Amino acid sequence: MQRAGATGGGRTYRGQMPVKWYMSLVLICVLGVALVVYSRYELEHPAAAVQPAANSAHWYAALGFDVCGALRSQPLPQNPNANSTPVPGIRTDGDGVIQIIPTTAKDAGNNATLARFVALYPKLTLTSTKLHIPGSPAYTNGQRCPKGTPQAGDTGSVTIFVWSSFTGPGSTKPVIYTDPADIKLADGQLITVGFVKSGAAAVKPPASAIEALLNDRSAESSGSTTTAPSTATSTPAATTTAPAATTTAPTTTTARSSTTTKAPASSSTTAK
Repeated sequence: MQRAGATGGGRTYRGQMPVKWYMSLVLICVLGVALVVYSRYELEHPAAAVQPAANSAHWYAALGFDVCGALRSQPLPQNPNANSTPVPGIRTDGDGVIQIIPTTAKDAGNNATLARFVALYPKLTLTSTKLHIPGSPAYTNGQRCPKGTPQAGDTGSVTIFVWSSFTGPGSTKPVIYTDPADIKLADGQLITVGFVKSGAAAVKPPASAIEALLNDRSAESSGSTTTAPSTATSTPAATTTAPAATTTAPTTTTARSSTTTKAPASSSTTAK
């Protein structure tokens, strides 16, 4: 028994299963798989780092529509309620760009979704099962694409492709959605709403919409420095004051001329 104790235990101890060791291995494996799954989900479902705040954000996202394989070149017209009060905080000016300018909590933060844009655009319908663009036919999941379209005869369904950015890694592979409420709007985002056949290739919004997005962002960037031009305008105003001072100088010179004229008169008197 003493020898058995010295060697780390007898037969009973050596025959026991190392449960804790196996449990540790299982736990490590479970955590590893969970981390891989979570990382993949985050990669495929990128979220905006910051959601738009009311009365401070002004973001832009390009929007396009793909109906049965045909990308609409004509953008969605300007919001019919663009001049209403209050002005919709998420709207379009008819250039293929969604403007995210929240003024209330209803349009800000996590509420700034594609579904919210649709809700603020009269007669536009977009759900996980139906697409209806004003002035065009309505399409419902399971409906076949009409004749004259690239996917004529194929069964279509609402599919929304979202690129997180117009440039960089976010512009290469889109994330696919079916419910517009799941799409949080982000600055520089590209969105194509489609009613297409299963497995259809993703098509980005029209080039005109992306160009309008870049122009709007550029204008906004310049607008953010509008204060600087305003300050520069003040500088010319100060320069204008300088010429005013110069105008006074000729007046002083005239005074000298007047004095000089008197001098000859005095000199003439002395001669006499």
